Amino acid sequence: MAPTLGGTSAPHDPRPNDMTARDALASPDADHALPDGGEPTTTTPAADAWRRWQPWFSTVLRLGLAGVALAAGLLKIGDLPGSVRATRAYELLPEVLVAPVGMALPMIEIIIGLLLLLGLFTRLSALAFGALMVAFTIAIASAWARGLAIDCGCFGGGGPIDPSETVYLQEILRDLAFVAGAALLMAWPRSRLSLDRPLGLEPTAR
Repeated sequence: MAPTLGGTSAPHDPRPNDMTARDALASPDADHALPDGGEPTTTTPAADAWRRWQPWFSTVLRLGLAGVALAAGLLKIGDLPGSVRATRAYELLPEVLVAPVGMALPMIEIIIGLLLLLGLFTRLSALAFGALMVAFTIAIASAWARGLAIDCGCFGGGGPIDPSETVYLQEILRDLAFVAGAALLMAWPRSRLSLDRPLGLEPTAR
């Protein structure tokens, strides 16, 4: 401490060396600190845009899958003998199960399609649709591997055809695309024009 003319020492001023509470709050780091000491959360323009548009993306996806399921079911239910014939052509089921499965399949597809159209139990409906497409993919691949020449019967028809008319690869790729669509809808089931929202069944935003 420097002496004064009167022989006494000048009092020490702590302000230049000590950070006050006000200085700490005004520091740049204080704006980003969380009360619990965790890392700050940030959002990007891309993330904000996805949050805005995701429900509409899921709506288009949901309605598209609904159209696929309804088309497949309605085309089959108008020709139940053809659906049974297509089921038999895969040669995977015992004969006692061929007719029940062939007649039940169109109704299952229609139910799934209606649930997706209404946006009711969307995640569960997407799971059921995806499981159905996986089963179809396995059945088509099995027919291809065993050298069968059949129409898949996915949208009506079905049964044995000329080997030159088979399009197994295209059918498998198509069904895998449907599986991918169902997986996306399961991941982001929130959508517009959906009954899940008013019934309180819609999951929270991700």
